[in-house]
Amino acid sequence: MNYFNRKIFLFIILFISLNQNIFSKKRSLDITKNDSIIHWIKLSKQKSLSLTKRKLNLFKAIKHLKKDKDYSKNLSEIAYRFYILKDTVNFLKLNKKAQTWAIQRKDTFTIADTHWSYAYYYKNDEIYDKAYQHYNEAFQNFKFIKEEYKMARMLFAMAFIKGLYRDYAGSEVQTLQSIKIFKRLINNEWLYRAYNHLGLLQIDIKEYDKALFYFNKSLEYFSKIENKEKVYLASYNNIGNVYLEKGLYKKAIETYNIDLKNKVSLVDYATLIDNKALAKLYLKDTNEIKNTFFKALSIRDSLKNKTGILTSKLNISNYYKYLNDTINAIKYANEALILAKELKNGRDYLASLNQLANLDIYNQKKYFDRYIEFNDSLVIAERRTQNKFTRIEFETDEYIAETKRLNQQRIWIIVTSIGGILILSLLYFLRVQKVRNEKLLLEAEQQQANEEVYVLTLQQQAKLEEERINERNRISAELHDSILGKLFGTRVNLGFLAMAMQPETQVKHQSFLDELQDIEKEIRDVSHKLSDNFDSSNVNFTNIIEQLLKDKSALGNFKYQFNFDENIVWKNITEITKVNLYRIIQEALQNIIKHAKAKNVILGASIKKNVLQITLQDDGIGFNTEKKKKGIGIKNINSRVVKIGGTIDLLSEENKGTTLVIKIPL
Repeated sequence: MNYFNRKIFLFIILFISLNQNIFSKKRSLDITKNDSIIHWIKLSKQKSLSLTKRKLNLFKAIKHLKKDKDYSKNLSEIAYRFYILKDTVNFLKLNKKAQTWAIQRKDTFTIADTHWSYAYYYKNDEIYDKAYQHYNEAFQNFKFIKEEYKMARMLFAMAFIKGLYRDYAGSEVQTLQSIKIFKRLINNEWLYRAYNHLGLLQIDIKEYDKALFYFNKSLEYFSKIENKEKVYLASYNNIGNVYLEKGLYKKAIETYNIDLKNKVSLVDYATLIDNKALAKLYLKDTNEIKNTFFKALSIRDSLKNKTGILTSKLNISNYYKYLNDTINAIKYANEALILAKELKNGRDYLASLNQLANLDIYNQKKYFDRYIEFNDSLVIAERRTQNKFTRIEFETDEYIAETKRLNQQRIWIIVTSIGGILILSLLYFLRVQKVRNEKLLLEAEQQQANEEVYVLTLQQQAKLEEERINERNRISAELHDSILGKLFGTRVNLGFLAMAMQPETQVKHQSFLDELQDIEKEIRDVSHKLSDNFDSSNVNFTNIIEQLLKDKSALGNFKYQFNFDENIVWKNITEITKVNLYRIIQEALQNIIKHAKAKNVILGASIKKNVLQITLQDDGIGFNTEKKKKGIGIKNINSRVVKIGGTIDLLSEENKGTTLVIKIPL
């Protein structure tokens, strides 16, 4: 299964697992003393009543509340019922009031319960950092009173959020922690959900055998669930997805068929038939798959399932790509791109850009540049969020430890307050240092990610260039072996006819034969030109550099000249070196645009004695190299040159332009 279907199932299945039975959420409240409150809350749950009447019953329950030991628990329950009735204003007001009262009375259960409600509220609004914070607060409080089941639920909820932000290691650790507790409690339903989640995480990191192991474990626990009707069985579909990723398409189809025999919702049915059609496409079995793809799209459209529609459009684009119907393939990829942007779906937005870059040759660089730029920003955002989750856990643990210490050693703290201040100052310094180190680490990882993405770009473009050469050779062979042979045969046959003609006709006839011979020569010349192969890697990389020069010249309003030594065998030069060369030239051209005011720029590439030399010269205003401080652009260039083991010379004089010479031993 492709990346997009996998992500959709991760979100749908985990969302169902976290929210199923939420309407009967975790409330083991002792409110038997006040039957009227129970009565009004029960009435608010009756779906046969209008929304207004259900809310009115909750207001009646509030009137019967007494400020006793059960006050915060009852208020928390009422607040939650308001949220279920989509009245977020009253939910937030009452939940805050319940939490404040619970904190004053040190009612740990209700403190945890109100945090759980907040977490559920923020998760549904997709404000995941706040949701994670409240889940963590709820977990710590449930841990304090040893509510194991609820502890495990909070761990699983936090693992789900970490999985969304590709913190796979953190998500796996918290899921395994929840599994330990669920095993002690012999809770088969949540063991099924947890192992299913572990399998989904393994798919994302391409550990397919591990994924199969976890999905099979989830099936074992599913078989032990007594009330199976309330739990959606996703494992077969997920197993099918693993087989799809491993290239075992027939086994994938068999597994999807197992799930299709079960009673599934319309949303899940659309996903299953879409996945099955995709597996058939990979098997090159195109019989009826077009209808299946469009049937899945129609179902998702009728349900207004925009995420599913996005997946369908990407799969349909792949179908048309397989048929070499580039126009329709680009059409559906563009629609997917627009929808991904509307849904703020970063991963599918990247997938759509990648699809368009592979399909639309004329706009390929534009799409790859957008891909690199957006992927960089997405990675940074995910890293920041992951760090935020770590800080939440760290700060919560630190807060709990500090509170416990204050309760046990209050007198000692007063006596040693000065020492405490020094310790806190040291902790603050260490904290600041830790943040700085994390920032440096993040920048290093980002740099590596940028280079990896660009390497993929170069490899993809090389593949496209190779396909173009193959197509040219095929056309050349067709012209030379087929069409030219037919023309020659026709000319020879016409030559025999000349014997039966009048002398005047023979003259005309001979002129037509000569013209046919000229046509044969032209076709032969075209065929030879087409068959002249060239090094695709050289053309590919030099084309990229020349396109960069062209774009920057339009931006900086200067003329450019590109001198390329044909003896350079780019395919023998590592991708990392080429990536860094591209970034160096890009940075240098940007400096020319910003500072040089140049009218002409010359870029040269030559090789001598196994040393690659890149020379970039402009006729701009120049500068005094001894006086002028080196800016961040020059520092970045120096850093990249050192990284690939080269040397750099920067020559410049005021009003005489600047020359940058880079030498790299190969």
